[in-house]
Amino acid sequence: MIALIDYGAGNLTSVRKALAAVGAEVWTPAQPAEIDAASGLIVPGVGHFHATVSLGADWRAAARRLIESGRPLLGICLGMQWLYEGSAEAPDLAGLGVLAGSCTRLSAAPKVPHVGWNALASTRPSWILDGVDQGAYVYFTHSYAAPPSPDTVAVTAHGETFAAAVERGSVAGVQFHPEKSGRVGLQVLSNFVARATA
Repeated sequence: MIALIDYGAGNLTSVRKALAAVGAEVWTPAQPAEIDAASGLIVPGVGHFHATVSLGADWRAAARRLIESGRPLLGICLGMQWLYEGSAEAPDLAGLGVLAGSCTRLSAAPKVPHVGWNALASTRPSWILDGVDQGAYVYFTHSYAAPPSPDTVAVTAHGETFAAAVERGSVAGVQFHPEKSGRVGLQVLSNFVARATA
C-alpha cells in the first residue's frame, strides 16, 4: 500500500482520485513510523516551501529509511522541491537533501507563477516517464523550480529551462501535477505504482 503524506500543503483529493484510477491502494499515515509499512511514498504539495516545515526530523528519517530500502518515493510539485537541499523561497529551511542543489524563483519568466500546459523534453530514459511520449503536455502551477542537473530526466521552459522531472534510483520527482495532466499524468502515476508493487 502506498503512503500519501498530508502536511497541510494542498488538497489531496485529486491525487487520491488519480491513484485510484490506476488501481493503487493508498492511505495517509498519521505518524512517521507508519511509513515503514508502505510499499512506496508520495509527497505532494502546492504553495510555499515553508509548508514543508511540518515534515520534521521523524518524517525525514522515515522517508530516508524507505529510500534506503529501495522502495520508491515520488515528490509532486512542492514535494519534488522538498527532495532538494532547499529553496530560495524559504532559505532558512532545509529540504530532504536527497538531490543536490536548490530551487530558485523563475526570474526570467514573463509571468510568475507559471500556470498552464507545457511540453516535456526527455533528456534520458527513466522509469517514472516510461511510456510518456517526447513532447507530451503536462500541467504546471508553480513559481520556483530546480535547475537541470544529472538527475534530470525531462525539462521544459517558462522563460528559462528547468527540471520538469527528476530521478535518482528509486527517488523521482515531477514539477508538474500528474493528477491534473490527463492520460499522461496517469501514466506517470501508473509507473510509480508498478515500481511500488513489483
